[in-house]
Amino acid sequence: MLYPILVTILTCYLLGNLNGAVCVSSLLHDDVRAHGSGNAGLTNFIRSYGSGKALMVIAIDGGKAILACLTGSLILGPLGYGLEGMVLGAVSVMLGHDFPALLGFKGGKGILSGFFLAMVIDWRIGLAILVVFAAVYLICGYVSLGSVLAAATFAVCFVIFHHRNIPVMLGGVFMGLLTLYMHRGNIVRLIRGEERKTNLFAKGRKQ
Repeated sequence: MLYPILVTILTCYLLGNLNGAVCVSSLLHDDVRAHGSGNAGLTNFIRSYGSGKALMVIAIDGGKAILACLTGSLILGPLGYGLEGMVLGAVSVMLGHDFPALLGFKGGKGILSGFFLAMVIDWRIGLAILVVFAAVYLICGYVSLGSVLAAATFAVCFVIFHHRNIPVMLGGVFMGLLTLYMHRGNIVRLIRGEERKTNLFAKGRKQ
């Protein structure tokens, strides 16, 4: 049992190191982490390069999230732990995305990957965080506030829908709290009134 668990963790963590924003910006002979907030996430990518190329970032980060869940299920499913395998793969790929060893541990904040992970594990949670994020962003224009509330919703929904499966519930809560932690700087700026709004449909500064 230990060997399949370790294989799942290592494989999915390495998948997480495949960062969409870094990959696409490298195709542009640039590094998204050299601009704006220095974060290798979708928001900073759009601020720097515009929304036109964002679909490629979404495809990479979404694809690796889906693949990680399927990998965990494929490895642990035959042992009777399909859902637990999905969650283990999800936690591992998110850690790889947030703290990628192959990229100097300088990754993204996990909200985009978290959405795809939630959709694969439990579509109800994915839908809930999408509604929360979209509503907050459309009302106030703060991507960070939408992300923070979506992350909190992520954790709460895992408690609501999976409280009978402790490993799954704890994995979901961990991912939600990790995403909140990755947004700690944004939370401070929101409290201070220093956070800036983001136009997700902007053309960007780098063309």
